[in-house]
Amino acid sequence: MTSPADPSPTAVRLEVRSAALRVDDGPHRSAPQLQVLLVRSADSQGWALPGGPIDGATDIADTALTSLREQADVAAVAHLEQLEVFSAPHRVPGVRTVASTYLGLVRPQTPAREAQWTPARGAQWHDVEAVPPLIADHAAIVAAAHHRLAGKLSYTNIAFALAPSEFPMSELSGIYCAALGYPVDTTNLLRILSRRAVITATGGVRRTRGGGRPPALYRFTDTSLRVTDEFATLRPPM
Repeated sequence: MTSPADPSPTAVRLEVRSAALRVDDGPHRSAPQLQVLLVRSADSQGWALPGGPIDGATDIADTALTSLREQADVAAVAHLEQLEVFSAPHRVPGVRTVASTYLGLVRPQTPAREAQWTPARGAQWHDVEAVPPLIADHAAIVAAAHHRLAGKLSYTNIAFALAPSEFPMSELSGIYCAALGYPVDTTNLLRILSRRAVITATGGVRRTRGGGRPPALYRFTDTSLRVTDEFATLRPPM
């Protein structure tokens, strides 16, 4: 019998999981879609978020980036932030496993780079609104990442990590629409982001094959996260 003064140790395994998100606006799309990167689980029985055991000698954020690079060949993460800890006692079978989770944002690939992408472990991008069944509580992690992103779009410049280096406003409003899940008026978005000095006109235009006036190009003023209006919210249309 074990005395209270000498309790048996309880094994706990620590892991990291990363919900990497991007907005896909490929030619097959009728509208941009928010996507999450998934890999085959270790037993190949389902889909999972990239990650694995935490190395005690390595920074957790570095472990998150390493898992994205080694498991899914994603090296260019534009923004990474800690999400939350998932610690339900029976979230995975066997030894209790506590997960430190991260939100990662990835900018769109050029067609050439996308064609050269050779993911490991069967990694694939999936629309957030149509993810396949995920192991353990990974669906809840994806939902938490989506919620965090949608919230921060209201009061920070976090969209810099989803947009290309230069873009017309119609493209940026499409990114906001995909991440928020409801329509965003392009003119109103330009007014709000310009007033907050989030975006800057480049002075250039995007050449198009069709007729009409070519759209003006913009860029994000900063390429690191900053709060732009702590009291602001972007609300869905009534």
